[in-house]
Amino acid sequence: MESQPSARYAPTHLPDIPERTLDQKSLNGPAGAHEWPSIRPQSAHFFETAVEPAMSPPMEQKPIETAPPPEEPKDPPKLLIASLFLSVFLSALDITIITTALPTMAETLHTNATGFGWIGSAYLLAGAASGPVWAKISDIFGRKPVMLAANIFFLIGSAVCGWSFSLGMLIAGRVVQGIGSGGLLVMVSILLSDLFSAKRRGKYSGLLGTVWGVANGLGPAIGGLFCEKLNWRWCFWINIPLDGIAFLAICFFLKVHKPHTPLVQGLLAIDWLGAIAIVGGTVMLLLGLDFGGITFPWTSPIVLSLLLVGIATLAAAILIEATIPRYPIIPLHIFRSLSNSVIYAINFSHGFVFIAGSYFLPIYFQAVLGTTPLLSGVYLFPYNLTLSITSIITGMTISKHGAYKTWIIFSLLLLALGFLLFAEFPPHTSWPRLVLYQLIAGCGVGPLFQAPMIAMQNSVAAQDRAAATSMFSFVRQIANAISVVLGNVVLQNQLAGKRAQLLASGTAPPLVHLLTHGHAVSSPSAIAALLPEQKIAVRAALTDALGKMWLMYAVVAVLGLALPSFIKNKKLSDQHVVHETGL
Repeated sequence: MESQPSARYAPTHLPDIPERTLDQKSLNGPAGAHEWPSIRPQSAHFFETAVEPAMSPPMEQKPIETAPPPEEPKDPPKLLIASLFLSVFLSALDITIITTALPTMAETLHTNATGFGWIGSAYLLAGAASGPVWAKISDIFGRKPVMLAANIFFLIGSAVCGWSFSLGMLIAGRVVQGIGSGGLLVMVSILLSDLFSAKRRGKYSGLLGTVWGVANGLGPAIGGLFCEKLNWRWCFWINIPLDGIAFLAICFFLKVHKPHTPLVQGLLAIDWLGAIAIVGGTVMLLLGLDFGGITFPWTSPIVLSLLLVGIATLAAAILIEATIPRYPIIPLHIFRSLSNSVIYAINFSHGFVFIAGSYFLPIYFQAVLGTTPLLSGVYLFPYNLTLSITSIITGMTISKHGAYKTWIIFSLLLLALGFLLFAEFPPHTSWPRLVLYQLIAGCGVGPLFQAPMIAMQNSVAAQDRAAATSMFSFVRQIANAISVVLGNVVLQNQLAGKRAQLLASGTAPPLVHLLTHGHAVSSPSAIAALLPEQKIAVRAALTDALGKMWLMYAVVAVLGLALPSFIKNKKLSDQHVVHETGL
């Protein structure tokens, strides 16, 4: 027989409780027990509240505490974002601002096409070679000090270029400036990936591409304006106050993780051997390409030595990166993915082709159409306008829909078509062709600034993002440098084959020698002073030589069309993962 509750626990102070509410098992306690649980007399009030809460005022119950959802990181100050974009603007501006000023520079400093080419390619080469080193140093010592150091290099190089009195000093200043530019370009891309999630990053990447496009568009016009109204040196002096403002804003407003890495330990962790091999191999390869066919024959020992040793050094750099350093500059494991390798190949194709439009179209406008440096910048407006607009549209639509693969395919098609049409430019002004062909090419160039980079950053782990981004910038800048050198090589070699044709037209032998021995791109004023018949012959030869060069760029763009099918279309992540720097 089951025990009953003690008399003193009789419900004299309780309301009637339905029998089904009092679970006999719970009243009897543990199985086999015949006593009530240890409850004090006043715990009768417990039954009043637990069984019939309506009979007494309810007890105030505390809500169950749950972990708050992770807060969305606050956006950095707009002034900081503007300063980062200003740094990129100036770095990109210095690629194209000299394009309309180069003929004036070449005449002032008495240089030929070899020197002419290296005023531009020294900047691109230094930026390309230094980019991965800047990124790796930022992984070790933190983003902010490296970003500020890159600004200082850029300011010093700009000052040296502005006050240069010889070609050698100008090229040296461009190297220092390029080293700083390489750091600015790669660090801004890395900082955007640190500050925003993959999905939100698309909008800012699009804005960054627009900044790049606007700089490319304004560069030739600003350079031409300085040449005509002030002095070509203002192409470099303008950087000093503007980048100084960006430096101060970054110094005060950039708040990111700062590791406390000991200086000696950090310096020892840098892959110096790999850096020397990468820079040395790249420089020798580009020097060999630049010298070949113009300064020396292609079969000359110096050209062959530079080419072969440069290629061997780059191969050794790959071996070094794979085996020796603990913290390699180039993370080769990123290339184990076929999709990533294809993205870098598309990036190279884009970098190789797009720079030719900004670099060689002003040559066509000045040397063939006879425009002034300022007007040549205005003539380039359709190319850069569509480049800028499509870049920002791409970033925003990718942030919303994530369809970066579609943009890549569409853009490569227009890129190839646009540069193929450039080969049809006539030796006289044809406005429908000038505008339409540039619009098509610009629509192909713009989206490829952002879509491949977003695809790459979305496919690597957070700890690899800085290295992968720096490698992306490195590939693009190497492609830019090789493009400028090879473009000059093709142009000058084509003109060298037209010597007999130019002499037959009655063109003076001294001018023919200039045109066919590396001085064509620096002689627009000499061409403008020719007699009408001679001018027609020279401009026809230049147009044909430029046409062959445009075909080379179109072929590279067409080769890129076969690659997008190998890219994995991975969904963009909403999660913001920040990689903490340091060893």
